[in-house]
Amino acid sequence: MELQTPDPTDLSLTAPQALRVIKRNGDVAPFDAGKIAVAMRKAFIAVEGDNVSASSRVRDFVEQASQAIARAFLRRMPDGGTVHIEDIQDQVELALMRAGEQKVARAYVLYREEHARARAAAGAEIEKPHPTLNVTLADGSRRPLDLGRIETLVFDACAELENVDPNRIVEESLKNLYDGVSVDGVSQALTMTARTLVEKEPNYTYVTARLLQDSLRREALTFLGIAEEATFGDMAEFYKPAFQAYVAKGIEFEQLDPVLAEFDLERLGDALDHSRDNAFTYLGLQTLYDRYFIHRDDVRYELPQVMFMRVAMGLALNEDDREARAIEFYELLSSFDYMASTPTLFNSGTVRSQLSSCYLTTVPDELDGIYSAIRDNALLSKWAGGLGNDWTPVRALGSYIKGTNGKSQGVVPFLKVVNDTAVAVNQGGKRKGAVCAYLETWHLDVEEFFELRKNTGDDRRRTHDMNTANWVPDLFMKRVFDDKEWTLFSPATCPDLHDLYGAAFEKRYEEYEAMTRSGQLKLFKRVRAKDLWRKMLSMLFETGHPWITFKDPCNLRSPQQHAGVVHSSNLCTEITLNTSVDEIAVCNLGSVNLAQHVTDGKLDDDKLKKTVRTAVRMLDNVIDINYYAVPQARNSNFKHRPVGLGIMGFQDALYAQDIAYASEEAVAFADRSMELVSYHAIEASSDLAAERGRYQSFEGSLWSQGVLPIDSIEKLKTERGEKYIEVDTSATQDWQRIRRKIADQGMRNSNVMAIAPTATISNICGISQSIEPTYQNLYVKSNLSGEFTVVNAYLVHDLKARGLWDEVMINDLKYYDGSVQPIERVPEDLRAKYATAFETEPKWLVEAAARRQKWIDQAQSLNLYIKGVSGKKLDVTYRMAWFRGLKTTYYLRALGATSVEKSTVDRGTLNAVSNQASGGAPAPQAQPAPTTREPRGVEDFLTGKAGSGSRAPSASEIDDLGCEACQ
Repeated sequence: MELQTPDPTDLSLTAPQALRVIKRNGDVAPFDAGKIAVAMRKAFIAVEGDNVSASSRVRDFVEQASQAIARAFLRRMPDGGTVHIEDIQDQVELALMRAGEQKVARAYVLYREEHARARAAAGAEIEKPHPTLNVTLADGSRRPLDLGRIETLVFDACAELENVDPNRIVEESLKNLYDGVSVDGVSQALTMTARTLVEKEPNYTYVTARLLQDSLRREALTFLGIAEEATFGDMAEFYKPAFQAYVAKGIEFEQLDPVLAEFDLERLGDALDHSRDNAFTYLGLQTLYDRYFIHRDDVRYELPQVMFMRVAMGLALNEDDREARAIEFYELLSSFDYMASTPTLFNSGTVRSQLSSCYLTTVPDELDGIYSAIRDNALLSKWAGGLGNDWTPVRALGSYIKGTNGKSQGVVPFLKVVNDTAVAVNQGGKRKGAVCAYLETWHLDVEEFFELRKNTGDDRRRTHDMNTANWVPDLFMKRVFDDKEWTLFSPATCPDLHDLYGAAFEKRYEEYEAMTRSGQLKLFKRVRAKDLWRKMLSMLFETGHPWITFKDPCNLRSPQQHAGVVHSSNLCTEITLNTSVDEIAVCNLGSVNLAQHVTDGKLDDDKLKKTVRTAVRMLDNVIDINYYAVPQARNSNFKHRPVGLGIMGFQDALYAQDIAYASEEAVAFADRSMELVSYHAIEASSDLAAERGRYQSFEGSLWSQGVLPIDSIEKLKTERGEKYIEVDTSATQDWQRIRRKIADQGMRNSNVMAIAPTATISNICGISQSIEPTYQNLYVKSNLSGEFTVVNAYLVHDLKARGLWDEVMINDLKYYDGSVQPIERVPEDLRAKYATAFETEPKWLVEAAARRQKWIDQAQSLNLYIKGVSGKKLDVTYRMAWFRGLKTTYYLRALGATSVEKSTVDRGTLNAVSNQASGGAPAPQAQPAPTTREPRGVEDFLTGKAGSGSRAPSASEIDDLGCEACQ
């Protein structure tokens, strides 16, 4: 039976009337989805015979697939638009291939090709003459399509980019236009056409971004009264007046701080560099548009360079020469050498300048204090801050309540309230609320705490929307290593354990254990340390929580030991600051783009020094300018002035030096690069102290004693014991000079460094996230801005240099989920260099992190990727993390060895964008419990049986949106 090509204009499934289909002859018809199902049924009949139409398998698949295809177009164009018939057929083909119906898909493809050749031979591919097309303007009037302007836009977008074809974009875009198309429809056609080519040539992501800017410019310039539209070249003239009009409008709308009008706007306008708009990738620019640009009545009137200048001005408010500093800050941001954190980008220069990233709180053991802490969570979350809560002081289940002569329900019921508060207060309507609860491993409720994220059990004692983390004492890890018992207590009967660490904790803990044996303590539980450790790892594998963080290295290496105790980390496990009932710790984050500082295959120390010094100044300014939603946060921040300068683009920097992540060279680079960042950051803070004064609590700190982060390792070794730690302590810089400078000048900031996950700002800069290895070399990245093709440009460049980049290679990458390992014609050195996250042994991530940690006064947000996961591999990996002196770990990304599904990625999927920024789409979870796996016991987990049901996190899950609360 001949397979008939469907006519997709005859379908019937819910779709907005504004969604239309462009036929091959140029005619436009309403979108109607029922014949997608008809087309699929005919495809099955052509291969399997007439009787297949009665098969329930085929019937169910056809119904589900046709609806999924319709929804894909609705997500792409929720407000309506046009779809070409070829795009619909691409989706049908993709659905068949995804379902494993390879024979049916092949017959469908062959039929399409046969008919395409026939149409070409008959000249039927020629559509309506383009000069006859008219464009509908915003006021409803029409004018002829300006082909000259389209060519100008496209050729501008392709300027100075290799291996891109502007003529191809023009021709393909015109095919998707129709008479009466809107102005925005023309821009959308150009953007969509360029986007479909990204998988073949990475430079098309820059072309797509530049074409997208035509819409951005038209929207902003029209609103500001500057011009109805503008080309890239026009912006050399228009940016300055647009910036000046923007400041006036923003103040009029009570969105911008009126102080901005006091700047010399002429001078600042002259400093705007319109050429830097060309540096954006499509993902980066779309992310800015959807979620960062200031808007009024859903009209974005902020342009990219204007946004960077607004942020720079906001950070320069208190500088003596505000204009000079604003230009200095603008240069750093707009060049992508450094990027401020998301809260700073959101709010700098606005009337409510909440610029800080993270807040850490300690919850007291009394009802007023507990609900005050929850209220503080709500207020802090409202203004876009990530939260870390220390819940260890709250008494355990069964503890005596003196006031009522009753027994406590423990920590868990309160955590359910915290979970629901995070859902209700969604960071000012911009992002999902994000909070992490910490509990020490000796707390009697810790076993139930482990299970908070399970999908089974009493849902009243589950928290599906918040994160959890273990705060693990060294003594527990020693008991695991030595296979000894561990005792769980209620803090109501041993409250001082909360504030003790190191040898003092061990001594007091053992005294409490003796009290249980003498009968002085009645409420406790004794377990085998290894059994509890296994349960921790089992829950971490099954649910992704609780994360494992280490109490003692966080405290023993803290510069602020004299001023309090580090009771927890933050949402993303990189902040280690003191908290108490009276102090809510605050951290202000930003990240150096390491890739921008590799020149001719080497790290450029001079450039790095310049970047770091300016970045530290910007971060210090945040403290004085910041809006504080609660007084405890303000008090703490002004007293200690901590900042967290981190890095991102580590993987890109390795690529630029031709270094594989899984190598000694990468570990050495992690060491060397972080030492330089640390060296310059500490010196910058000391020089700021000479200029502005020391932070209030400097005296008594490790800084004041001449003890730098590299020196504090010795204290950890002494307190923990030499047999339980192995850390490299080599150095290359003149650290004695820094010690002398601090002794003379002091420090401006109690803490200077922390490596955050940079989930969103790395997207803006078009680089790899934080210190992460490449997730996949070709995949779809999903976030609230939609879905975006991500292809490893470094890999493509290397393959092209060896004559290996062709359609076959693209299809092989799709078939093998972005992995080059199974592709035999890829040389061995490139397979090593482009091994992905799950193909890199976790020991290399831990080793590199250990080398960085010795230079950092706080911590780093370290994800661990483990393929073919088993209890033994997790046990070894996390023991190694502790043994190497790491302070914290973050998500476990686990990929089962026996159930990895291939996903055939085609144009339809790679470029199916769902613009959900304003649609309230739920944030994806970073590591949900796989739905295909039943809960398993500890023994199954330890023998590796639990691993067989695991799956890889999707691109959406890897791009965890909770991380964005930090960066």
